[in-house]
Amino acid sequence: MGYEFISYEREPNSIGILTINRPHVLNALNWDTLGELREFLEDVLPKEELKALIITGAGDKAFVAGADIAQMNEMKERDFQDYVDYAHRVYELIENERCPSIAAINGYALGGGCELALTCDIRIASEKARLGFPEVKLGIFPGWGGTQRITRILGLGKTKELVFTGEMITAEEALRIGLVERVVPHDELMNEARKLAGAIAKRGPIAVRLSKTAINAGSEMDLQKALLLEKTLVSLCFDSRDRVEGMKAFLEKREPMFTGE
Repeated sequence: MGYEFISYEREPNSIGILTINRPHVLNALNWDTLGELREFLEDVLPKEELKALIITGAGDKAFVAGADIAQMNEMKERDFQDYVDYAHRVYELIENERCPSIAAINGYALGGGCELALTCDIRIASEKARLGFPEVKLGIFPGWGGTQRITRILGLGKTKELVFTGEMITAEEALRIGLVERVVPHDELMNEARKLAGAIAKRGPIAVRLSKTAINAGSEMDLQKALLLEKTLVSLCFDSRDRVEGMKAFLEKREPMFTGE
């Protein structure tokens, strides 16, 4: 795969690692990087049939420091609207990907970078990570899904505090308020992300995939509709060969051999 601004590696146990690779500009997302991400997500990732995907940033300083401000500064209003539309499309592809995604936040995750992390199912941060939405310091506000996704995690008050002030927070503060699920020593970040991905990869892939659908889709519904969706999807799980294997393995006191069928 001839990418310039991203890299991808498939590891054992059907785990993939996608890296934003512009460390000289703290992995800022420009048009070309977004384009490569979209091509990968639409054309490559569906064929990989992964059980988990880890997303991280190249280098030792940043996950993604945000959108490319130098490029954005040259845009007219119509260009900027297209830029936002395109970023939304890319981020929705990550959010709606069948396999679980893990953001391994190795440094700055600001603006569009923090919004990228929010599209992932689980976020693990290095103790050196810094997160935030500094857009108001530039005269705009988070427009790649940030004001909406983070509100669903943190609630209105804390979201407004972060967005209105534009201040960065530490990894520990992000953990305290629920913006990330884990904080680990910097040198152990990728190992911890791999361990988590490996634990997910051992589980029934149909169950993991459908539970992701139930959680994501159900969170946008009223409770009764969400419960109906849950009942429907768990019944689909029960009708799978993986369910038969999982319960049989449990009764036989052995590890299950899931096939995704």
